[in-house]
Amino acid sequence: MPRLCLSALLAVAVCCAAHCQEAETEVKRPVASSFMVEGGASSILDTYLSPIKNSGAHVRLEYERLQAMRFNPDNWLMQLNTGVDYDNVTNPAGNHTEHSLMADFRWGMMRRWQNVYTRGLQLALGGMAQFRGGVIYKPSNSNNVVSAKIHFAVGLSGMASYGVKLLGVPVTLRYQATLPVAGVFFSPEYEESYYEIYVGNHTGLAHFGWWANRFDMTNLLTADLHLGSTVLRLGYRNRIETSWINHLNTQIFTHAAVIGVGGEWLSLRRGDPISEKSKIISAMY
Repeated sequence: MPRLCLSALLAVAVCCAAHCQEAETEVKRPVASSFMVEGGASSILDTYLSPIKNSGAHVRLEYERLQAMRFNPDNWLMQLNTGVDYDNVTNPAGNHTEHSLMADFRWGMMRRWQNVYTRGLQLALGGMAQFRGGVIYKPSNSNNVVSAKIHFAVGLSGMASYGVKLLGVPVTLRYQATLPVAGVFFSPEYEESYYEIYVGNHTGLAHFGWWANRFDMTNLLTADLHLGSTVLRLGYRNRIETSWINHLNTQIFTHAAVIGVGGEWLSLRRGDPISEKSKIISAMY
């Protein structure tokens, strides 16, 4: 009996020591955030408005947030992106203009592997959910002047990042692809006006979207230059948005240069400083 009590006391002591050590080694998860502006070229084909492809200028504003997850910060990270973009495109003759205004929100969680094959290379893969919506406006049309775009989808997101030094400046190179797989999107019937929808024709407006009738993809390539505590981001973005439903064809392609500014920051409670025993786990840097 005394031997059993001694074993129990030793087990309790070991658990307490492990708990104390875990409490002393507190994990800090800095947020990597950035604001980006992009500008480039866009082409839009929306046969609800016109059978002719229009081309022109594209601009976008975006906010991005990356952070290691609380439950397993070494192996999992989360990403949030939200932005708005505007396209001003014209037909080949240059006498008709279309305006596109879109907004989107995306949240994802990825499993990551650090120092893959070589030190500094990080790979991540996981799922995401996104909402994107807006309008394409063609003022020269006499009847249907607006085409509404609403799309909710879940899909995959993959990222590869690698830290190098260029001319003594730390640089983080990153490529990320976002690929919606399935979702729901809005589309009227062929030649159905929005007035008909307004007066009560609400059937057949929501459609299940997958790669047979909708394919979207975003590719982002960036180089983050670490200038002290500030990060200067330079990059390129390509976005593909296509759908084919109700004999209506939509094809939107954008190519844009990206410039942004950001950095990492920690949210600390009063009286909760960073100690030598704190473990800082970054999401990307």
